Amino acid sequence: MTHSAPPTEGKTPAGGPGHDNGPTPRPGLLMGRLLGVPIYVSPSWFLVAALVTVMFEGQVHDVVERPVSYLVAFLYAVLLYGSVFVHELSHAVTARVFGLPVRSVTLHILGGETSIEREAPTPGREFLIAFAGPLVNLVLAGLGLLTHALLPLPDVALLLVDALTFANLLVGVFNLLPGLPLDGGRLVRAAVWKATGRARSGAIIAGWVGRGVALATLVAGAFLATYGTGDDGGIGWLALLWSALVASFIWVGATHAIRAEHVRDRIPLLSARRLARRATLVTADVPLAEAVRRAQEDHAGAIVIADHDGRPLGLVNEKAVTATPHHRRPWVTAGDLSRGIDDDLTLPADISGDDLMDALRRAPASEYLLVEPDGRVYGVLATTDIDRAFTGI
Repeated sequence: MTHSAPPTEGKTPAGGPGHDNGPTPRPGLLMGRLLGVPIYVSPSWFLVAALVTVMFEGQVHDVVERPVSYLVAFLYAVLLYGSVFVHELSHAVTARVFGLPVRSVTLHILGGETSIEREAPTPGREFLIAFAGPLVNLVLAGLGLLTHALLPLPDVALLLVDALTFANLLVGVFNLLPGLPLDGGRLVRAAVWKATGRARSGAIIAGWVGRGVALATLVAGAFLATYGTGDDGGIGWLALLWSALVASFIWVGATHAIRAEHVRDRIPLLSARRLARRATLVTADVPLAEAVRRAQEDHAGAIVIADHDGRPLGLVNEKAVTATPHHRRPWVTAGDLSRGIDDDLTLPADISGDDLMDALRRAPASEYLLVEPDGRVYGVLATTDIDRAFTGI
């Protein structure tokens, strides 16, 4: 399970700042909301559910006849992901208790992911949010052991209890491995952060450990495929394929975490004034062809709609201009391709660093108007130019 804070908190295999220029695509099928948090199921989950059903049915068939055995095996797949869901929900609830907005919970092929909009402000809260998921799985595993020991259960129920106990134990322990993006990596990050006072150091160390965990996972899968399967070679190669998938997931997540810290290093160097494009002001009724000609004449990289007194009213979208054929531009006005300027899209020309990134996250858009303290238009800031500032990281 993974959890991500910007962009996400908590990931469970089997357990630079981004710029949002449009609606965020849904991570899967919306199944509903719990405590105000959208719950999504990725289409890939259905593939895993089918695979788990087929693999577990052989054990179920020993205690119940077909086709009921398939229904019981499918029930196990659902209950298995129910455990994953409770894991992710524990991340979400703990984050909400600490006042952190939770964007969504998603179940997918490798388990689940809880998307938290902001990072925890202290290492203690980071630790508690990360530990909440594995703790729930270990508690469920313990309850399963008690149920097995204390309650007289039918064979089918006992089989389900034992399988879920093992699954929760595996998920809980696996997620405590000390590398990002696993929960254990978050615990390492929190511990190093607490010891050094630097969240960045914790994230980089946990990221490199995560890469080591990814390699160890791949080696373990190769060992099982070669030596650990007896006569059933098919299961061995399935173990290798699954370990490769999990290892790639961990490696990518760890690399992303390391890269994100390098991105953060550059944030204080960002300056809206330095990245701004010169703007040409035109009225809304000016033909697009004429507006583009004026911008080229002014060596400007943006067009701003203004009234006859020079007060800015809208921003002309660069992508819309590019998409308009040249032969159409004399018959389309600049105002037709503009959007109004909300207060959140008007930024001071001197804004920089974290203040700039917070403003972009607060109101995602493709262009922002930059103004001087006296209200004069300084230029336009395009998020594509900010992205280029991070190129090569």
